[in-house]
Amino acid sequence: MKPRPDPVQVVKQRRDAALRSLVSGVPYIAYLGIQFDQRGDELTAILPFDEKLIGNPSLPALHGGVTAAFLEVAAIIELAWANQWDDVETGRLDVSTDVPLMLPKTIDFTVDYLRSGLPRDAYARARINRSGRRYASVHVEAWQDNRARLFAQGTGHFLMPPAPGDPAE
Repeated sequence: MKPRPDPVQVVKQRRDAALRSLVSGVPYIAYLGIQFDQRGDELTAILPFDEKLIGNPSLPALHGGVTAAFLEVAAIIELAWANQWDDVETGRLDVSTDVPLMLPKTIDFTVDYLRSGLPRDAYARARINRSGRRYASVHVEAWQDNRARLFAQGTGHFLMPPAPGDPAE
């Protein structure tokens, strides 16, 4: 007899706990105030506006380093989320008892500043271009009021952590 699938609420609770576990492992994410909105397997990073994020008060505009960090965090969390999605869905990964997965490490990250980031909330979505066992390539786009008017985009290459059970190199 085939086991019954978990109820939707149970799967949602597992997803929420896994995402909280990923995000809470990086204090800088909390410092910047970055949050994540999760709809199914799609993540949107949210950078709520805060005065401390302003780099040029005469414009005012978001600091370029904050913009770059926001894009890089969105890429890293998207990679880690996609990497553990199947295990969270099926219940093979229990974030309350299992050791959390390590995050990918940045090899390089390039940011295109397309316009000034205004003093308001910002949003970003990452798209994984390629993901293998050891290496991944990700593109990220950030916008504020209108998704069609990007204020920054980035492309990064990341070293993927070893999967649980893989022999150490």
